[in-house]
Amino acid sequence: MRSAGLGCFRGESMEFTRVEISRSALEANLRQFRAIAPHSLLAPVVKANAYGHGLIQVSRVMEEAGADWLCVNSVYEAVALRREGIRLPLYVLGYVAPAEFDAVAELGLRAVVYDSETVRGLSAAGQRRGVRVLLHLKVETGNNRQGLPPGDAVELARLAHGLPGVEVEGVSSHYADIEDTTDHTFALSQLARFNEACEGMRQAGLAPKVRNFSNSAATILWPQTHFDLVRIGISLYGMWPSSHTFISAVMLKRHEFALTPAMTFKTVVAQVKPVPAGEFVGYGRSFRTTHAIRLAVLPVGYYDGYDRGMSNHGFVLINGQIAPVRGRVCMNMTMVDVSDVRDVHAGSDVVLLGRQGEHAVTAEAIADWTHTINYEVTTRINERIPRVLV
Repeated sequence: MRSAGLGCFRGESMEFTRVEISRSALEANLRQFRAIAPHSLLAPVVKANAYGHGLIQVSRVMEEAGADWLCVNSVYEAVALRREGIRLPLYVLGYVAPAEFDAVAELGLRAVVYDSETVRGLSAAGQRRGVRVLLHLKVETGNNRQGLPPGDAVELARLAHGLPGVEVEGVSSHYADIEDTTDHTFALSQLARFNEACEGMRQAGLAPKVRNFSNSAATILWPQTHFDLVRIGISLYGMWPSSHTFISAVMLKRHEFALTPAMTFKTVVAQVKPVPAGEFVGYGRSFRTTHAIRLAVLPVGYYDGYDRGMSNHGFVLINGQIAPVRGRVCMNMTMVDVSDVRDVHAGSDVVLLGRQGEHAVTAEAIADWTHTINYEVTTRINERIPRVLV
């Protein structure tokens, strides 16, 4: 016996909570980077579900808008892009496991390497597939995450040069402290170590073709870091890496660089109800009314990526007006005060993050309320929520 209603269920009803991504904002941000780094390859970073914006959707826009490469963190992200027909060169920034070596060779991926075992394994995979795997050596310059010291990087380049099935195409590094300060002494010392590694490879006759040591902040602030390729992360999506980066840009007279936020996180009102004075709202009785209010219940909570730290702190936008969060954010529900919001009813659109009318809820504001960074605000939005290009 057929279940009533299930025959037409295809997921559309789940879209009352959705993430809208502005194609024009993404394209405009990419153009800004093309203008300030005209002689470098542009490699948008689409790891972590494109910083929460939708891996496939953003990658398609970037391919159509003229990006040169795409950066992912994992081989599984690269596999997903190839399955969807994305043909741009893919640069895997994160860990590649031995079980993934053949996939790297088969899909023509660029891989970050920093040990001889991985280089030898990729060499064997390249030989099995009859191709050359393109390697990017990661140099440790002060972040002490991935990478190896400059001298060891030269030795690893020498090893790779003598192996079949691989080719050292690039050398890269990663800043430890460029976004969290306006004193860039340490970041400049990292740049000096990176240049040392590149010079060592050049003197050994192993000069890489693609030097890359620019994230969003470095690309905006320092043209001398652009080298052959820039990796554009957070700012592709219209967000400044930090307030320190913006201040640094002002100090360097590069503050006219324009960024347009691309994300709007939306839901709808599920219920509107009166709550008398003296009543508690939500778990833990963390909020108590001092006068009669109207409360709207939203069908979204911390499971969906609306942070529990917003409890009694943040606000949403309904009909272009501010509605403060009341009580604790629940796993799947949030309550907001709509006493001062006109014309609210079940089904009214709600903006959790983004602009509506004259007001906006920014990722930076949410990060401030929840004691984190804008990166986490967008990347933590649950992947099951539809990403819709608008």
